[in-house]
Amino acid sequence: MSKLEARSEVSGFVWKIETAPGQRVAKGDTLVLIESMKMEIPIIAEADGVVVAIKVEEGGAVNEGSTVAILEV
Repeated sequence: MSKLEARSEVSGFVWKIETAPGQRVAKGDTLVLIESMKMEIPIIAEADGVVVAIKVEEGGAVNEGSTVAILEV
């Protein structure tokens, strides 16, 4: 198995975390919602796998390119 980092495509604030470590996710599932310019931008799983870690907190700032979650695929 390998690890896959889910990264934010925009800078903003973490609005909602949709998953938790240990949770199985499918490709396309929303992991985290980022609020940027009054829009909600989903960070989605790029492959089927298991969430190993969530690297952000709700309400916390995130920069473009920052890792928000790590999946084992």
